[in-house]
Amino acid sequence: MFVKDFLIEIGVEELPASFILPTIGFIEDFFCDELRKANLKFGEINSFSTPRRLALRITDLQMKQEDTIIEKIGPSTKAAFTENGDLSKAGSGFIAGAGAKKEQIIIKTTPKGEYISLLIENKGKKAEEILKTITHEMFVKIKFPKSMRWAEHKESFARPTKWLIMMIGNDLVDYSVNNLQSDFYSYGNRYLSDNKCRISQPSDYEKILNSVKVIANRNQRKEDIRKQLSQLFENKDEEVLEDEKLLDVVTDLVEFPTACIANFDGKYLSLPEKIITATLTQNQKCFAVINKTSGKLVNKFVFISNGNPEFTELIKSGNEKVIVPRLEDAEFYYNEDIKKPLENYYEKLNEVLFQKDLGTIKEKTDRIVRISTFLADLLKLEDKAKQEIIRTALLCKCDLVTLMLGEKEFTKLQGYIGKNYALAAGENKEIAEGIYEHYMPRGQNDSLPITMNGSVVAIADKIDTICGIIGVGLVPTGSNDPFAIRRAANGVVQIISANKFDVDLFALIEYSLKILGNKIKDIEKSRQIIYDFMKQRINWLIQQNNIDYDVIESVMHIDYKNIPDVMQRAFDVQSFKSNPDFIKLVLGFKRVSNILQQAEVLNEINDKLLQENEEKLLFDELSLLKINVEDKLISKDYHNVMQDLVNYSSFIDLFFDKVLVNTEETELRNNRYALLSEIRKLFLKVADLSKIVIE
Repeated sequence: MFVKDFLIEIGVEELPASFILPTIGFIEDFFCDELRKANLKFGEINSFSTPRRLALRITDLQMKQEDTIIEKIGPSTKAAFTENGDLSKAGSGFIAGAGAKKEQIIIKTTPKGEYISLLIENKGKKAEEILKTITHEMFVKIKFPKSMRWAEHKESFARPTKWLIMMIGNDLVDYSVNNLQSDFYSYGNRYLSDNKCRISQPSDYEKILNSVKVIANRNQRKEDIRKQLSQLFENKDEEVLEDEKLLDVVTDLVEFPTACIANFDGKYLSLPEKIITATLTQNQKCFAVINKTSGKLVNKFVFISNGNPEFTELIKSGNEKVIVPRLEDAEFYYNEDIKKPLENYYEKLNEVLFQKDLGTIKEKTDRIVRISTFLADLLKLEDKAKQEIIRTALLCKCDLVTLMLGEKEFTKLQGYIGKNYALAAGENKEIAEGIYEHYMPRGQNDSLPITMNGSVVAIADKIDTICGIIGVGLVPTGSNDPFAIRRAANGVVQIISANKFDVDLFALIEYSLKILGNKIKDIEKSRQIIYDFMKQRINWLIQQNNIDYDVIESVMHIDYKNIPDVMQRAFDVQSFKSNPDFIKLVLGFKRVSNILQQAEVLNEINDKLLQENEEKLLFDELSLLKINVEDKLISKDYHNVMQDLVNYSSFIDLFFDKVLVNTEETELRNNRYALLSEIRKLFLKVADLSKIVIE
C-alpha cells in the first residue's frame, strides 16, 4: 500500500483565543471521520494551532482507495427474461441502471429461487481528490461563535484567511479557497523582518516554523510557558499564582512565548486581593505573583510576550503603563463604594431588572429573604442564627449596583465584592462569608458553601430562580439555558445533600411558588415541571456517587422529597446488591408485587383466617419485623433495615413454596393478598425492590 504524509495549514489574521481549541478540534475530528468514511487508512493525525494558523498533519495516508467489486442482485430470472429468452423491461432496467451489458449477467441461486446479478467493479479514487472534497466540506461546515466575510468572497471564516498550504509528500495539492491558491509558504513570527518560510515536506513543518519563532504544537507551547513561569522565581521568595484557565488563554495568544516579570505600585496592595488578580488576569491576561510563605500578593506580575526578546525591557515598560489605569480605576471604585454601608445599596436594586416577568433584583432579594426565613424555620435554627441568615439574604445582591460591578469591569467578582464591602461596613464575618458563598457552586467543579448562612441563602436564591424561570415558561431545552437553572438545581441538591438538611423539597418548592404569586402563568403545570426537573437533578447527584441505575430507580420511585434520605437509601441498597441473600429477597419481592397486581380489593389482615403454618409464620415474623425496624427507620439506619429485610426473605420463600396464594376461596385469597400487601408496604419504606435488575 502506497502512503505519504499530508499537511494542511490555514493562515489567518489573529483569531480570538477562545475560538482556537474548538476550531482545531472540529477540523481534526472532521478529517478523521471523513477519511474513515472514504476507507483511506492513515497513521496519526497531529493538529497545530497558533493565533495565526490552524494546521493538520496526517502521517502514512493511503494514496488511493482500494478497488472494490460489488455484487448487485436484480429481479428473479422469471421476471428478468421473456419466454423467448430476451430481457424483459425489468431485466433491461436493472442492466441499464447498473451501467452494464447483458453479457455480464450472472445467474445466482438463492433459497428463494434464481435471480440475475452483476459484479460491478468500482475503481478507487485518489487521495488527493478525496482530500480536496473533505477540505471544501470542512470550510462549509466549520462554525464559529462569530464569522465574517471580506472583500467579495462568498466563504466566511472567523477572520480573513491569508495563506494556504496543502501538501501530499513533497508535492503541492492544487486547491484554492477565498482566492487563496495553495502554496508551499508559511509565515513566522511578526517581529521577524523576513518571516516567510518554505515548507519542504509535512514532516519538517514544526522544525521549519520553529526556525521562524513559531511553536506550532499547542501542548508544547503551553508546557514551555508553564516551565518558564516556574523558573522565573527559582531560589526566590515569590512564585507565580497558579491559574490553569489563564495559562490556556495565553497559550492561544502567542506563537513564541517569553515570560517576563513586571511591577506595579505597592500602594494598590491595600485593595482586596481578588480585585487585583482580576485586574491582572481578566483584563490584562497577566499572572499574579504571591509570596511563597504567606501566600499574599506582591506588587509584581508576569506577562507572556510574543515580541522580540531583545526588546523585553521596552515591552515590560508598556505592560506596566497599561496596568496603572486599570488599578487606578479599581482603587477609585473601591474607595467610592465603601463610603457608604453595603445596606445603602439595597433600594438601588430596584433599578436592575432580573427578568421582565419576575421583576427587579430588589424583588428577587425580597423573595430570597422570605425563602431563607422559611428554610431557617424548617431547619429549626435558633433565633440568632436565623437573624444572621435574614441579614445575609438582605445584603446578598447589594454589590451588583456598586461602581465596582456596575461598570462591568469586575462582574466575575460578584459575591466577593459584597463580602469585602460588608466587612468594611462592620458586618460580622459569618454574614460577609455568607454573601460570598451564596453564589456557590458556580459550576460543576466549584466548592459548596461551608457556612450555614451561605448554604441557606444559596438554596433560597437558586430555588427562587428555578421556580420563577420555569414558572414564566422559560424551561431550558437542549443546551439553551440562559438563566443557568440546571446549574442552580444541581447546586440546590448538592448543598442539601452535603449538609444533610432535613427539609421537604416539595414544601420548599410550594412556598417559592406561593410567594411568586401571580407572576406564575400556570401554577399547576409549573409545579409538575419543577418537580420533574428537580427529580432529574437528584438522579444526576446519585449517579455521581456511582449508584447503579436500577437502584436509583428503586429509591426514586418511592419518594425523593427528602434528598439526604433518598441518598442514604440508595447507598444502602447498593451496598447489598451483590449479596446472594439480597438477590433472593429481590426475587421474593418481585413475586409479591406481581401477585398483588391481581388483587382487586385489599382488606385488613384477619389473623383468624391464617390457616397454613407457613403463612402464620410469615405473619408473626412480619409483626416482629415491624417492631424491629421501626426505630431504625426513624433514625434512617437503612443499612440495618436492609439486613433485617434480607433475613426476613427466607420466610417469604417458605410461604411461596408451601402456600397457594390464589386459592379458589375468595375470603382466604384476599386475606393472603392483604398479608403480602403489608409486606410490600414495609419494604417500600426503603425501596421498590421490584425495580432491581437481576442478571
